[in-house]
Amino acid sequence: MTADTSASNPVPATAPPWQIKLLYDGQCPLCLREVNFLQKKDADRGLVAFVDIASDRYRPSDHGGVSFEDAMGRIHAVLPDGQVLQNVAVFRHIYDVLGMGWVYAPTAWPVIGPMIDGLYSLWADWRLKLTGRPDLATLVAQRHERLACDVKGRCR
Repeated sequence: MTADTSASNPVPATAPPWQIKLLYDGQCPLCLREVNFLQKKDADRGLVAFVDIASDRYRPSDHGGVSFEDAMGRIHAVLPDGQVLQNVAVFRHIYDVLGMGWVYAPTAWPVIGPMIDGLYSLWADWRLKLTGRPDLATLVAQRHERLACDVKGRCR
């Protein structure tokens, strides 16, 4: 007699089809280049869910609780279990999911990793200015003002 093991490792009914959800700034031209590249590598497999945080429809509660301000300040991703990644760890994980983990593997090494983290931190601090965008406080204020409008377009 053999035991029925079909229920021993049930897949949660709510398991998303994606392996990583990338939160990206759809108004950043350099970010969009990377997203376009990653979308091509995903090749409609659905391994990566791409979420544009610049959209007025972005809701932190749907994306690991990552606020608009935090997401604009540093790149974030959410894993199916709800774990939130940020900074270079996002790239390391997404490239691994897409079968190109070797590209970012050195960023986990003891000497190279901290240097890459430091470079990314500099990039993140200057990203908005370098791409001709308003500063983070201005973007947050503009978003808040846009979202304060009611359904009929009247603003408070």
